[in-house]
Amino acid sequence: METAVKKLYEGLFLIDSAQAASDWDGINALIKNILEKNDAEIVSMRKWDERKLAYDINRKSRGTYILVYFKAPGGSVRIIEREIRLSERVLRLLILNTEAMSKEDIEKDTPVMLVEKQSRQPIVEEPAKQEVEMPEKSVIDEIEEFAVENENINETEEDEEDKI
Repeated sequence: METAVKKLYEGLFLIDSAQAASDWDGINALIKNILEKNDAEIVSMRKWDERKLAYDINRKSRGTYILVYFKAPGGSVRIIEREIRLSERVLRLLILNTEAMSKEDIEKDTPVMLVEKQSRQPIVEEPAKQEVEMPEKSVIDEIEEFAVENENINETEEDEEDKI
C-alpha cells in the first residue's frame, strides 16, 4: 500500500474573540484534534492577531485569528475543512497550499508577537537633535540686498544729475 505524500498547508482560523479569551486552550485543542485525526502533522500553531471584523459574522464584531502550518495528505484537506466548518467555535477558515514557503517564512513574527516585543522594550530617549547650520545669507537675502544696492546707485546717479 502506498503512503500519501504530505504537503505543507497554511490554515487561518477565525475565532470569536470572547471565546478565544475565555477558552484558549479548548479552541487550540479542537483545532489540533481535527488536524491530527485526519493524519496532519502540525508544524507551527500560534495566535496571529485579534482584529475588528469588516462586517459582523454571527453577530460578532471582533475576531481572533489562529495561524497553523501543517503537513497533510492532499485528500484530507477537504475533510479537515468540512469538520472545522461543522464546529460552531470557528467562524471562518482558509487553508492554502504553501509548498514554496521556507522555514524562515513560517517562523516570522506575527502582528501579536511584534506588539509584545515592542511593549517589552525599554523606552529609549531620542538623542538630542543636532542643529543644522544655516548659511549666513540665503538667496532671497542676496536678491534683496542687490535690489537695495541698485536703488541706492540709482538714487546717487539722480542726485549727481541734479547737481549738473
